[in-house]
Amino acid sequence: MTGTTGAPNDASGAPNDASGAPNDASGAPSATPGATDPTGTPAASGTPGGAAAPLHLAVALDGAGWHPAAWREEGARPGELLDAAYWADPVAEAERGLIDFVTIEDALGLQSAAFHLPDDRTDQVRGSIDAVLLAAHLAPLTTHIGLVPTTNVTHTEPFHLAIGIATLDHASKGRAGWRPQISSRASDAAHFGRRTTPQLTEDDVADSELISRPLRALFAEGAEVVEAARQLWDSWEDDAEIRDAATGRFIDRDKVHPIDFQGSTFSVKGPSITPRTPQGQPLVVSLAHATTPYEFAALSSDVVAITPHDRAGTAAILTQVAEAVERTGRDVSDRPLRTFADLIVLLDDEPGAAARRKARLDEVAGSELASDAEIFTGTPAELADLLLDWRSTGLDGFRLRPGTLPHDLTAITRGLVPELQRRGVFRTEYASTTLRGHLGLARPTSRYAKAG
Repeated sequence: MTGTTGAPNDASGAPNDASGAPNDASGAPSATPGATDPTGTPAASGTPGGAAAPLHLAVALDGAGWHPAAWREEGARPGELLDAAYWADPVAEAERGLIDFVTIEDALGLQSAAFHLPDDRTDQVRGSIDAVLLAAHLAPLTTHIGLVPTTNVTHTEPFHLAIGIATLDHASKGRAGWRPQISSRASDAAHFGRRTTPQLTEDDVADSELISRPLRALFAEGAEVVEAARQLWDSWEDDAEIRDAATGRFIDRDKVHPIDFQGSTFSVKGPSITPRTPQGQPLVVSLAHATTPYEFAALSSDVVAITPHDRAGTAAILTQVAEAVERTGRDVSDRPLRTFADLIVLLDDEPGAAARRKARLDEVAGSELASDAEIFTGTPAELADLLLDWRSTGLDGFRLRPGTLPHDLTAITRGLVPELQRRGVFRTEYASTTLRGHLGLARPTSRYAKAG
């Protein structure tokens, strides 16, 4: 296993290959076997095969893979990366592997090797297609896997975000999620010309905590955007639609509600134009590396992905997340917060082969791979050992970032998943048809529905 650190690709919308300081490990104690952790999740028992709840796996899809040189690998299909049809194959492979959900990256500017500034490089993948529209394209091509596109919440209207994700939940019959990101790059604002955002400095990007401080107001605004979206999702009660041609009643207007949301920088009257969705509330996922993003997750998310670099660091970050939950006053008995850890993975069956492959990719790229997340090279069985070890701290699951596509994705679905199944910790079939169902999260009722 190798681990290089980088600036976070969290709700700030930064790229995966910027440089920065790692989250440190404080050695916080692990969860007590059989207990419930402070995020409202049953803690793992600490022994492989003896977990209190099933292990969850997500896959993060980004271009040809998370290594900058992945697009130059055999089988990478670089000429198709900006075609919607390209994405059907990796998502279908993830679904064959019974993965809970895939996330799809997006941003308002071209990818960059720097966290806070655009660059002029031509030797790495640049360009992308809209993640929500792509997820809508993939919805009818899949049947069980969750689809979680990334969107920017700093420069995009909350109303449009809410109805886009709601429409995806309808199109997928209850498998939609949403990964909201703030815009950390001041250059992104120039695409819109409506506002400016803080320009991060080289000193800012040296540390995860320093990065988030000048962006704190944007995170607060982002939490308001998510709350406005949630209220819009609730603005139609479940039985607001009548559609009775005989009586001439299409909707019950008393069950469609204005939300009158007032944020610090925007307001939304409502109601939504999109009826309540199969999940009621599509799943909100965020990636977090520091105090402010942990608080964003505690306020806004159903799933938070963190980026530890060892078991002790995992326990320490889970403690920080639990403290953020307590500070924000979230009732985890009513709204559990699922916790995932992110890993970049390069996998091969032969011991040592993945490390050699990474070294070759690094040579092609001209520098060693750097990431906010831990970088794992090894066999599927070795990765299974690590996942179960880290999971004993109280994690619910992992979001795996394949180093190259399709190689490392198929190594996850055809190597890691069977290994976890042999150990009795991963599903052998989908037991639910919705993303909330996959993660054991209840469908919430509309806040506007009258009790009884």
